[in-house]
Amino acid sequence: MRKLAYVLLTSLFVALVGCVTINVYFPEAAAQKAADQFIGTVLDNAKPASQNNDGKDPPKPAEKPGKQPSAMLLDLLIPAAYAADTPDVRVQTATTEAIRGRMQQRFQGSLGTLFDSGAVGFTKDGLVAVRDASKVPLNQRAEVNASVADENRDRSALYREVANANGHPEWEAQIRATFAKGWIERARSGWYYQDPSGAWKQK
Repeated sequence: MRKLAYVLLTSLFVALVGCVTINVYFPEAAAQKAADQFIGTVLDNAKPASQNNDGKDPPKPAEKPGKQPSAMLLDLLIPAAYAADTPDVRVQTATTEAIRGRMQQRFQGSLGTLFDSGAVGFTKDGLVAVRDASKVPLNQRAEVNASVADENRDRSALYREVANANGHPEWEAQIRATFAKGWIERARSGWYYQDPSGAWKQK
């Protein structure tokens, strides 16, 4: 009898671990939504999320109904198993907020002007590149290259931080791809971007 109970408990544990393995996947839709919100506040020159709603505090989300005892037990044993049922992607951390602020400043300043002129564009891998240096006066090119390098440093840090903040460093490439798609989709008319083959296109 004791042996049978041991076998049953072992089987149950293996099944639960199997569920976690199956359910830990990259939540693409949630990641795209989170990326779009971040990108929108940068490109649309919107206020930071904490200052939206006419300067008032953002509305609190509705409380979720209480969990069943069985779900609470599952949370204690394997928290990720239940969390995977409602995937979410966290983008807002102290690091990403600092990056957001620097990006907003760049796009409200020199970088936005460079995009408007067609001198720079969005790359297919979520970065920014000088597309046509001839549109930049010779004595300003070093400054432009430095600005692009700063932007790309922040972008790489952003994708890494979002992956780490969600407890999945291995998601970094997928986070980058999701943001790359978002930057291009939110690009303003007349701005340049790279298609999947790397060729420059104008919106």
